[in-house]
Amino acid sequence: MCWAHLKRNWEKQAERGGVAGRICGRCLDVQRRVFELWHRIRGGGCPRGRMDERTVPLAFELLAVLQGGGRTRDRKRARFGRRILRVYPGLWTFVAADGVEPTNNHERVLRRAVLWRRRSFGCHSAAGCRFVERILTAVQTVRLQQRSVLEFLYETMRAHREGLKAPRLIVTG
Repeated sequence: MCWAHLKRNWEKQAERGGVAGRICGRCLDVQRRVFELWHRIRGGGCPRGRMDERTVPLAFELLAVLQGGGRTRDRKRARFGRRILRVYPGLWTFVAADGVEPTNNHERVLRRAVLWRRRSFGCHSAAGCRFVERILTAVQTVRLQQRSVLEFLYETMRAHREGLKAPRLIVTG
């Protein structure tokens, strides 16, 4: 379960207003406090050992809000709440397991590729698909290394034209 995805869904539903908006607003309030705690723990301002005792009240508060939301007349909101309740313990895995994050932000690496594919209607040939997968992989790899994408692509094309060895995509140490 990814808290970032839930946050986006709750924000979207909160904008609708009404009962669903109030319920999602309360969910967003709990989500905000969970992330404040998580950032304090990651930053060293709160020991990880105290995370259990500090998240239990938040877990019960969110559970109560979701259960109450399941009784609303807004069918879409009620269905969404029931889906969350089915996997509710998974929301709190990051509390019990070291190394587990509350979000799956590693998916952000794929976000640009997904958006590109949606805007461009994909690719229409095997060669085109191969180019897209390679260029997007190279761009994201260089970005994650906090290197200049433009400089990397320039050096790559220059090396190709001049018959030189291409620059390394992965730079260690």
